[in-house]
Amino acid sequence: MMVIDTSVLIEIFDRKSEKGDEALKKILESEENISITAISLHEILYGLQKYAKPVEEVLQLPILNYTKKDATLAAKLELEMEREGTSIRRTDAMIAATTINKGAIFYTLDLKHFKPLENLGLRLFS
Repeated sequence: MMVIDTSVLIEIFDRKSEKGDEALKKILESEENISITAISLHEILYGLQKYAKPVEEVLQLPILNYTKKDATLAAKLELEMEREGTSIRRTDAMIAATTINKGAIFYTLDLKHFKPLENLGLRLFS
């Protein structure tokens, strides 16, 4: 299973984005089952609604719910990053924890935020 990050979705939904075209091609070629987290759904819906873009396509994607187990791991990830002197957005820790707990790979274009989490169990798709 592959979890798709908001950064990838933004590019894919931008019909004029070559980066989005490349990302979609990589996803299709991977033949992985794809999903997004409930947190990413919130992020992308906020942006689509803010800029009056259609939301129907994103609502068709399979959604991974955020669970107590994910919350527990997200807190640990966030604390570990702080101990290492690296700040992480809380939502990024939540997305990473959900992905790790599902045993999935994570596809993001925002490597700056997620690359440090590889040492803590996040598997990145490249």
